[in-house]
Amino acid sequence: MDTKLTPLIIGFWITLSFCVTEKVKERTARQRDAEFTDKHQTCMQGVPGVQGRDGNPGINGIPGTPGIPGRDGLKGEKGQCVTERFEDPWKPNFKQCAWNSLNYGIDLGKIAECTFTKQRSDSALRVLFSGSLRLKCKTACCQRWYFTFNGAECTGPLPIESIIYLDQGSPELNSTINIHRTSTVEGLCDGIQAGLVDVGIWVGTCADYPRGDASTGWNSVSRVIIEELPK
Repeated sequence: MDTKLTPLIIGFWITLSFCVTEKVKERTARQRDAEFTDKHQTCMQGVPGVQGRDGNPGINGIPGTPGIPGRDGLKGEKGQCVTERFEDPWKPNFKQCAWNSLNYGIDLGKIAECTFTKQRSDSALRVLFSGSLRLKCKTACCQRWYFTFNGAECTGPLPIESIIYLDQGSPELNSTINIHRTSTVEGLCDGIQAGLVDVGIWVGTCADYPRGDASTGWNSVSRVIIEELPK
């Protein structure tokens, strides 16, 4: 009996050992998977999903604090000093000189003079002579009445003058053809400096013509009017 049981006992232990070994192997593999999962705490990545829609715009954030002041800029170039010019308002400046019955019978020379104080150098002078003028002669003659400023005729722009010309005179100087007529000599002159200005009225000859018998201011008032005008 003992001889018969011995093979059975040996086979049982062999089978038991095999089952125990398989269970140990299965438990060991499962334990490794659990340890791997615990260690990484994640599952295996699946297929990516469909992209979601854009979200609603967020609300404005809180304004930031002011930044640090910047550095000083480069030094600028030196500027130019501009002085504002204030001009005085224009004040009228005029003068009149008058003579009663000059009866000046000269043919060449200065008839009268009037001194004027000019306030500015950048202004113009308006001058006017008003008085009786006459010219007579036997043949063609011409006389010229003109202004001077400090002894010189106007050059800004041209002389101020008037002329009388007779083509056919009377047979004698004392002929009855003796017309005295009130006339004027008038104009503007530029370029005269400020200060005292001697304004004179003169009589002279015309170019290329002989002089006649001239008369100025007969039996009437003669006057010179001077006025300073802005340009």
